Amino acid sequence: MTPLQWVWLGTVPYGEALARQRARRRAIQDGSARETIWLLEHPPVVTTGRRPAPGTPDAQALAAEGVELHATERGGLATYHAPGQLVAYLLVDIRRRGIAVRALVERLEDAVIDWLASRNITAGRRSGLPGVWVGEDKVAALGLHVQHGVSMHGLALNLSVDLSGFRLIVPCGIRDAGVTSVEGITGRAESPTEVAAELGPILVGVIENPRPPSSETGALQKTIGIP
Repeated sequence: MTPLQWVWLGTVPYGEALARQRARRRAIQDGSARETIWLLEHPPVVTTGRRPAPGTPDAQALAAEGVELHATERGGLATYHAPGQLVAYLLVDIRRRGIAVRALVERLEDAVIDWLASRNITAGRRSGLPGVWVGEDKVAALGLHVQHGVSMHGLALNLSVDLSGFRLIVPCGIRDAGVTSVEGITGRAESPTEVAAELGPILVGVIENPRPPSSETGALQKTIGIP
């Protein structure tokens, strides 16, 4: 099996990144491209998943705030991306690798929890709410779509992102929880470019050399996540 690699793409408009993901997934499915993990950041954008996202402003209202709006096929409700947030897109043939969707979610959460530990931040999961949490606040959102065994979309880790953008939406549809960032916790600004060089190898590691899973069973063609 060809080793999985990650690459830093820099700042990419969301619409462009979405189109590139869809094209790359088709190419992986037909065998003309290899799997990859893309690390990047986006200009300000609100994205929604397959389900309705209550409380999300329309495109005109968001445009007045300098924010784009994009609907996607991923799981979950509304989330916000902006500079200072590290985004990871997983274009991985999980069917070929024998990874169930739920197990993939757990592996991505493990990667973020491990990286946060390197900053002396104790993070964990909340039952029924995909993502990574520090106390009652979400620091990393997660949403996936898997089609014919190949995943796309992924996770977003709040580093030094301006959290005020989250006021535009009901993040992930959860009204009784907050959103935090690494800078908000530690007081130290973290560069997505520098953190990508640390998190990229961790993501590759949890895909290729996972910990003993709690479950490796489940559907390979579904959406999952509350980003």
